[in-house]
Amino acid sequence: MDNDKQKLIIITAPSGSGKTTIVNLLLKHFPQLTFSISACTRAPRAGEVNGVQYYFISTDEFIEKIKNQEFAEYEMVYEGKYYGTLKSELQAIWNTEKFPLVDIDVFGAMRIKKYYQQNALSIFIKAPSIEELEKRLKNRGTDTEQSIQERIAKANNELSYIHHFDKIVVNDVLHTAVDECANYIKEFLNQ
Repeated sequence: MDNDKQKLIIITAPSGSGKTTIVNLLLKHFPQLTFSISACTRAPRAGEVNGVQYYFISTDEFIEKIKNQEFAEYEMVYEGKYYGTLKSELQAIWNTEKFPLVDIDVFGAMRIKKYYQQNALSIFIKAPSIEELEKRLKNRGTDTEQSIQERIAKANNELSYIHHFDKIVVNDVLHTAVDECANYIKEFLNQ
């Protein structure tokens, strides 16, 4: 694929904004998009398979890849736990004449957008309000109250970077948010 055709879609959001649901619906809607699998140093959770949810690699291997500049972006998300987007993963998708859809955290999204600039469309998904975000996190039933409050504090911080993104989509009504994202993606890919 020519360099001018090496476009990618970046989707980011604070935890609880509905990003994963939107990403899965967009992947069904756009056969020309392929999910970009990130690398990480954490252990696989029950049911996770290397090369499906993530590329699970050792911290030493991850650091070696950093030294060799093999990442389009990476971050230590939690102490000692690295996550990153491999340039080789993006290239493998482009080699199939498809476009990578990258689903990553806000800071990784800003870094990959800076790296690929006009070849990347960055979309920030946000809940209608912090109160709604907190309600969604509580309704999940998967987090402690302390974890929820940590996620809310992190979301407030992430929202302060919203102006770094090409498009902002408020996920109030799911199908409306998906349609809005789809329109932005269609317009970007047809440029």
